[in-house]
Amino acid sequence: MSKVGRKPIPVGTAQVEVNGKIVTIKNAKKSVTHVLPDEVSCVYADKQITLAIASDDRKSKMLWGLHRALLANNVQGLEKGFEESIKIVGLGYKAQQEGRKLTFSLGYSHKKEYTLPEGVDVTIDRSGQNLIFKGTDKFILGNVCDGIRSLRPPEPYKGTGILRNNEVIIRKAGKTKA
Repeated sequence: MSKVGRKPIPVGTAQVEVNGKIVTIKNAKKSVTHVLPDEVSCVYADKQITLAIASDDRKSKMLWGLHRALLANNVQGLEKGFEESIKIVGLGYKAQQEGRKLTFSLGYSHKKEYTLPEGVDVTIDRSGQNLIFKGTDKFILGNVCDGIRSLRPPEPYKGTGILRNNEVIIRKAGKTKA
């Protein structure tokens, strides 16, 4: 059984307000509200958020760990932020940014476009093949990276495509002469 729910969440520069089952976390720029289920209660004291459960049943323990992790991600996102990197591998494959819109040249007969949601920023290097995404919400950031990766998933023979972080593609041997 996981003991994630027992660990307190340290809070640095963010401000936390607990109002019953509603936890509001703020920094200078942004505010996040998290609603806890009935099985979980929250206490904020001494720059730490502590979660507790009323009963020891399986469902309560699962919710305890889940909401502790979600609150910890909200705190970390507002204090430090999250960062994901994507690498585009292939001859002529690249990305260009035009405002909130990314345009990808991925070897198709046409260019693919992707619109970034609010709260996610991107930095593209000069070659157009290394993209760094930054945001405060880990869930939205992961969905953006997965959506971009799905435009051209990496293939196992040449290793070309869009890769996340330090993803390793297991290469396959090509055809051999008989």
